[in-house]
Amino acid sequence: MRLALLPLLFAPLLSQAASLVVCTEASPEGFDVVRYNSLTTTNASADVLMDRLVEFDPESGQLQPGLAQSWQVSTDGLVYDFRLREGVAFHQTPWFTPSRTLTAEDVLFSFRRMLDPTHPWHRTAPSGYPHAQSMQLGELIRSIEAVGPQQVRFTLARPDATFLATLSMGFASIYSAEYAARLLAAGTPEQLDSQPVGTGPFVLKRYQKDALVRYLANPDYFAGKPAVDGLVLAITPDANVRLQRLRRGECQIALSPKPQDVRAAQDDPSLEVVATPAFMTAFVALNSQHPPLDRPEVRQAINLAFDKASYLKAVFEGSAQPADGPYPPTTWSHAADLPGYPHDPARARELLARAGLAEGFNTTIWTRPAGSLLNPNPALGAQLLQADLAKVGIQAEIRVIEWGELIRRAKAGEHDLLFMGWAGDNGDPDNFLTPQFACASVASGLNFARYCDARLDQLIAAGRRSSDQAERSRLYREAQKLIREQALWLPLAHPTAAVLVRKAVEGYQANPFGRQDFSKVRLGR
Repeated sequence: MRLALLPLLFAPLLSQAASLVVCTEASPEGFDVVRYNSLTTTNASADVLMDRLVEFDPESGQLQPGLAQSWQVSTDGLVYDFRLREGVAFHQTPWFTPSRTLTAEDVLFSFRRMLDPTHPWHRTAPSGYPHAQSMQLGELIRSIEAVGPQQVRFTLARPDATFLATLSMGFASIYSAEYAARLLAAGTPEQLDSQPVGTGPFVLKRYQKDALVRYLANPDYFAGKPAVDGLVLAITPDANVRLQRLRRGECQIALSPKPQDVRAAQDDPSLEVVATPAFMTAFVALNSQHPPLDRPEVRQAINLAFDKASYLKAVFEGSAQPADGPYPPTTWSHAADLPGYPHDPARARELLARAGLAEGFNTTIWTRPAGSLLNPNPALGAQLLQADLAKVGIQAEIRVIEWGELIRRAKAGEHDLLFMGWAGDNGDPDNFLTPQFACASVASGLNFARYCDARLDQLIAAGRRSSDQAERSRLYREAQKLIREQALWLPLAHPTAAVLVRKAVEGYQANPFGRQDFSKVRLGR
């Protein structure tokens, strides 16, 4: 019945020949990206609607100018001066017509709303500002000031080697202070989430939850109008249906394919696979605040009970490397000498007995309904983990929860065992450690292990302060050692980021961080 409706559903999409249609796996949580942390939301908001002061170029591994055309850093590493581009236009939409171009005032608003509890916009985000909170930007940034109409100065409380790279992340997108002021005066601040305005390559036209997001090309984009006239994100949770729609030409790009779909596309003369090693880690977070998961020997037993090799073969089908810890092996501080836990059910039972749990215990496994790059087959993965845990006496109930609800409840710490994944945003190793293991990230909800340890927190903070890569690597190795000993995660895999495209698509590049740039994509014949 569902498939029979496809031609009717996609008829209006295909009638616009100059629109790029992308089949994606889930609805965004919203469009006010500072409030959310899922990659799906970043793709639908920050990647297409917004810009940042600096951008990270995954090809060169370097930061490059964004809304800031240049910047200078003081010799003590405390003062960052940014010179903004002249004449950058904000989107003109049915709900907002800007009266001016980008100025320092917009940068000040974008950061102060997140960092200043007294700012009139600070309390308008019901879920808070998870990235800013977990990265403790409120403590790090001593002041933000407009030195001139097009010049912004950040003064830090201490040196931070990750600060510039942090500014390239989606949550550091720059908003229109003029638009925000109008919304606040009208008593409708929630419209910033539903009717966004940015400076990015596309302008939001319409959003239909669980169906599509439609954008128009921004004719005034400072980097040049996109090659396509429009963009449609066709929300298609089932990976098999995404492939079918791609083959029928109902979309030109399909994200998050299953491994078998990648193989099928390689044999299809009308399709192409664009792939790159992903700067990502799939894992199961073990909620250390829920007994008996609050005991390290119990978390270690779960790691020992799991047959990771069988899981990788069944779920990723050869499209991922096994994960032993939080870092992908391409990370410059990856501790390759710290092996993961072997598959040893007997040892797992010994640890459970030592913890007084020889008869096992009951728990829950949380997972999403639809597959993604970091979890291609959620049902199968959860069943494999459930079966392995049962062999050592742990009875786990599988709970399948819709993606948006899963994220919300997991950030509140309601889960026991949670299938999750993390994508680094900027190439810096801290982008895994601070969000996922810092104490501040427990409060913000990004620390899915819900673990706060003073020693681990000190190592992570010291790594951010140091500008010496060798010293940072030493500190991060110690942090990885603690994470492994405490078994905060059940690390699963480092996948290959593969995207399926029709042969007519030109200029699309797969991004190791899962970010999406459709501004340079062309539709050939």
